[in-house]
Amino acid sequence: MFLQKLTSILVTAYAKAPQGTSMYEMYKHAGIVLEIDKETHKIIDAEFTFITGLAQDFFKRMLVGFDFTTNIDDLIARVDEHYYAPSSGSVAVALKSAQKRYLEKIQKDH
Repeated sequence: MFLQKLTSILVTAYAKAPQGTSMYEMYKHAGIVLEIDKETHKIIDAEFTFITGLAQDFFKRMLVGFDFTTNIDDLIARVDEHYYAPSSGSVAVALKSAQKRYLEKIQKDH
């Protein structure tokens, strides 16, 4: 059986969704899934537990291309600048958690 060689890593993280939002009503948590290139450490795909396709697409465009080994505060500032919603705090927490998990894993592997 031939298995495709993978050049990316999938990282997930979660944060509590704000009460009173549709995200909270549907999921209770804000979840993020990031596909990161193992060589460049850049986000090549992103998905979040947003309800609408527009929010999913917009969020993905905000994150794709970001080097996940650099200062996460720059990415969070970008989200704060372009995303006005009650769940922005949850997004920031999930991003920080995902980066922590990613950095711990790549440091352990080297």
